[in-house]
This record gives sequence, structure tokens and C-alpha cells, in this order.
Amino acid sequence: MKLSSLMRPTFAVAARPSLWLTAVRQLTRMAPDGWWHRPPFLPIPPADYLGFRLQTQYGDADAQPLGADVVNYLQWVRMWDRAGR
Repeated sequence: MKLSSLMRPTFAVAARPSLWLTAVRQLTRMAPDGWWHRPPFLPIPPADYLGFRLQTQYGDADAQPLGADVVNYLQWVRMWDRAGR
């Protein structure tokens, strides 16, 4: 997955401040250990994991994730995290 394909979901989440903390939490959960030592120095999940998630969501590991789908996922994560407390 290209870094540029993450722009649409990033903008969709940026427009929803209530999901910012959840998004950061999820990035840190999925980011590989020591991500700050490797370019692009961002907590981006491994490419094989993203490919698997895109394959299961859209049927194509090279699909562009939709902003609405990422927002729905983060809303679900936030609800799941709150239910577990």
C-alpha cells in the first residue's frame, strides 16, 4: 500500500476530533516495534497486515481504503474499548 492511499482516510478522521484519540491508540497498537527507527518514521502498520485487511475488506490487497470505512472501524473500536472498561 502506498502512503498516498492513506490520505483519504486521514482526512476523514481529521474531520472528526472525537476519533483522534482512538485513531492514535489504534496506530500505536498496530505499529511495528521500533517504527521510529525506520523511514518514513511514522507508526504505520506493516504492509502485509494492511494488505491482508484490504483483501478481506475489499477483495483486493491493493484497494484504496475508504474514509467512511475507516471512520466506521474507529467508531467500533471506541465503542468496544469503552465496553471493556
